[in-house]
Amino acid sequence: MIYLDNAATTPMFEGAMEVMRQEACCNFYNPSAGYHAALNVSKSLNEARKTLLEKLGARKGDIIFTSGATESNNLAIFGSVRGGKTEYVFSGGEHPSVYNTARALQDKGGVVHFVPLGKNGQIDYDELEKVINDRTRLISIIHVSNETGAINDIKRVTLLRDKLAPNALVHVDGVQAFCKIQFSLDQLGIDLYTISAHKFGGPKGVGALYVKNKQALKNIVYGGGQEGGLRSGTENVAGIKAMEWAVKNIDVGANFKNTELLQKIFLENLDKKITWLETDSPYIISLSFPGVNGETLMRALENEVIVGTGSACSAKHAGNRILEGIGFNKDKIKSSLRVSFNAYQSQDEVTKAAKTISVRYNEILEKVK
Repeated sequence: MIYLDNAATTPMFEGAMEVMRQEACCNFYNPSAGYHAALNVSKSLNEARKTLLEKLGARKGDIIFTSGATESNNLAIFGSVRGGKTEYVFSGGEHPSVYNTARALQDKGGVVHFVPLGKNGQIDYDELEKVINDRTRLISIIHVSNETGAINDIKRVTLLRDKLAPNALVHVDGVQAFCKIQFSLDQLGIDLYTISAHKFGGPKGVGALYVKNKQALKNIVYGGGQEGGLRSGTENVAGIKAMEWAVKNIDVGANFKNTELLQKIFLENLDKKITWLETDSPYIISLSFPGVNGETLMRALENEVIVGTGSACSAKHAGNRILEGIGFNKDKIKSSLRVSFNAYQSQDEVTKAAKTISVRYNEILEKVK
């Protein structure tokens, strides 16, 4: 079985598993308790915060540990909400955990703008500039599209913010970018940044929100006041330390180059009738299979190659909002599948996967003619 749905989740590093087991078994103390063993656990959490800040390229700011990207995105958005004549800006290419939160904010009476995508999958920067104004409170733009691999120019976004709404916050969903592409939060000028451990070899159920200035957020969960009062609830220490192990052991630059090569080899071995969307991140690519339903092909491949139809968080819903947003018609959307790579896969694996996909595609195509 060859796994090519790494945008949905990645296999966990064995080293991270061992750290998780060790922490759960031996360092199980509640970090909020007052005795010495618990204080050591609290210190260990702060070491993990420093590790994440360093990897993010942030000299200042705080790391708020959460249960994952969905919670982090909700905290960033609803935690930023203020009364008065405030407005909120989102791209049309957001993951459901941002898009549906924005819709919920809209349902509550918030003034929400959705900025369309260009044909390359990036946000339409001209349209973005039109909706930012002195009432803008938050601008939330995904870093790397989980559907297409398009990389948004976040520096361009923050420069527009500085020019048109200097008091607005910029939030970035970095789930498909962190530990996969090189960047520095200090250089980008971001206020809030979301990460999720299981997208880069860590465990599920743990993630974080980078917060440049905690005073800009309010809590949305009430309790014992953990995580600087922004996220009450006992921290998932074992998961956090496993996430930290993964972060420490990832060479972002080397992995990016290797994944570029894997994608190149994969595409070279595909049947020429199969097309794809040219985008930026080598980790994710959207394929189109003319004349064949993508879900039918995915099912036919299940025992040989695992691929995805798109965001795992919206796989049960019909259509594809993001592919539609970049101009795909209904037939092309139905014929599309997402392939997403892991830097640690072999060239032989991706070659075999491409050839297998091509064979199964042609078998189905022959039947439906």
